[in-house]
Amino acid sequence: MVILVTGISSGFGLETARLLARQGNVVYGTVRREVEHVDGIRYLNLDVRDAEAVQNIVNQIVEKEGRIDVLVNNAGMGIGGPIEFATEDEVRLQMETNFMGLVHCVNAVLPFMRRQGGGRIIAISSIGGLMGLPFQGFYSASKFAIEGYCEALRLETRSLGIKTVVMRPGDFSTGFTANRKKISNSEAASAYKTYTESMGKIEHDENGGLKPIVLAEKISRIINMKNPKHGYVVASFEQKLSVLLKRLLPAKWFANILGSYYKM
Repeated sequence: MVILVTGISSGFGLETARLLARQGNVVYGTVRREVEHVDGIRYLNLDVRDAEAVQNIVNQIVEKEGRIDVLVNNAGMGIGGPIEFATEDEVRLQMETNFMGLVHCVNAVLPFMRRQGGGRIIAISSIGGLMGLPFQGFYSASKFAIEGYCEALRLETRSLGIKTVVMRPGDFSTGFTANRKKISNSEAASAYKTYTESMGKIEHDENGGLKPIVLAEKISRIINMKNPKHGYVVASFEQKLSVLLKRLLPAKWFANILGSYYKM
């Protein structure tokens, strides 16, 4: 299979691209900075916020390989801090990277998948796309957008042989924590008394989370499934339970549980 994985500098993207290449697939991976290359992966420089650049990359792949079977849309970033203090530029960066980056990639691959009679689109969302996480409000908003977009995309393209699957990882130990952009406002910690403790809890859980190879192996299995589910939660038992409780409990009850967990 010919597979494009976005955002392979580290974490989910790197482990996924490495595993898929090792399994004998033709794997293209995108990066925004110079990184050490892994054998078997074809590296491409790309910022997914640039629609024209995304289209050019996809055109190059199809011109060389004749098709593109799978898009794994992993490129993304996070912003942490109180919603009140996020600047418009920070909000745009969050939404344009996580959501519009996905839109650009899907727009580029979809005509080729449609003409070839099928393909797979795997979008990396988050359990934060199923519940609004405190002090990660715009990150959650970007993932909620992915969830709604993929739900519609799945319906529109299922008669074309294209399957859309959403991955919802919980806490994983990746470079995401260290790379999270913090809202830079000196008032944040004093205005929101729980901010520092809550962010400490978030980062502690992430640093002690699952290894990214767990998600990579799940993606590999899904790519080869005949009929994958619409979405998968890949997380600890407790986090899977939280997703279930969100569905079952009254909103106020669940909000109290979530707030208590994050020391609010």
